Amino acid sequence: MKNRNGGKVSLRWILILCIFSFALGTLFSNRIWVVPESEDQIMPIRRRPGDLAAISDDCATDKDKEDLIGEFSEAHEAIESLDSSIAKLRMELPSTKNSRKIGNFENFSTVAVHPGRIETSKKTFMVIGINTAFSSRKRRDSVRETWMPRGKSLLQLEQEKGIVVRFTIGHSATSNSILDRAIDSEDSQHKDFLRLEHIEGYHELSAKTKAFFSTAVEKWDAEYYIKVDDDVHVNLGTLAATLARHRSKPRIYIGCMKSGPVLYQKNVKYHEPEYWKFGEEGNKYFRHASGQIYAISKDLAKYISINQPILHKFANEDVSLGAWFIGLEVEHIDDRNMCCGTPPQCEWKAQAGNVCVASFDWTCSGICKSVERMKDVHAKCGEDASTLWNALF
Repeated sequence: MKNRNGGKVSLRWILILCIFSFALGTLFSNRIWVVPESEDQIMPIRRRPGDLAAISDDCATDKDKEDLIGEFSEAHEAIESLDSSIAKLRMELPSTKNSRKIGNFENFSTVAVHPGRIETSKKTFMVIGINTAFSSRKRRDSVRETWMPRGKSLLQLEQEKGIVVRFTIGHSATSNSILDRAIDSEDSQHKDFLRLEHIEGYHELSAKTKAFFSTAVEKWDAEYYIKVDDDVHVNLGTLAATLARHRSKPRIYIGCMKSGPVLYQKNVKYHEPEYWKFGEEGNKYFRHASGQIYAISKDLAKYISINQPILHKFANEDVSLGAWFIGLEVEHIDDRNMCCGTPPQCEWKAQAGNVCVASFDWTCSGICKSVERMKDVHAKCGEDASTLWNALF
């Protein structure tokens, strides 16, 4: 063959070139190639065990490893925080499918009352808390002797009709005082008290109201919660029938609605130190239920229980309750049968077949001289004994 002018390559060089190409091809075929066709597609060729770990170690620097570990720790903490939040929400939301939805009230649930504490609630229709004081033993006895069942009848009322009635009272400022021991003794005899985590005091009625609803909601799963004073006469069957008519409504606040003047003068009864928050002098309060007796549905009681640390307390307890519901989707129901006068007014209505839910004297914010007059009011204005036990609700 010619090598210079003929432009031909010798057979030896062709053989050497072929051998070199074969060796080069063999070398590259044993490598791992990744074809970047897409972000999700990776094509390995003849991968050997341990190659992936080796590549990761080669590609990842120490700083990259630290960053990965830090991101994993942050993600783990976020998951734990989310689990904790979900657990709290489960405690705050109704636990049964048949419970009425609170709507957007979950958004108002900013503070948990007892984080991590779960108790089994008792299903019932209504819980009545009779507000009382250490010095009101005679008033309590007058209530027990008239419209409030006692002993086995009280327990039967709870078990058969789903109606819970309790005197509500807190504690004295001194631990294990003679006042507290007297209540303990009375409770052991009648078993009709609901003790509250609250220090008793006339100017602490708003705080006591929050304590009652919070304690009652935690202890009983009821449809309604009612507060009544111990110098007011109540017909329990008529009250239950009245509330049952509003069962289809999600959030109700029922009582005798009023709007009295804001008392800015000092040294007068019901003086409001924060009168300036209600506008100019001479303004009236917003509509709210009179404090002698009122009822709220379960969703509102839960709202108070969950948010009690941030609910503002005004001087007057009934004003405070009304203030907590301002701005919420709450139906105010003005029922004048919940504030009948004492005989002859409630007596005339009873004779006409329109029995009153509650009776008292406006001049005394209760029945005047209730200890002496409660039996007379009950005899003339009380519902028939069978009304309560035959009531359907």
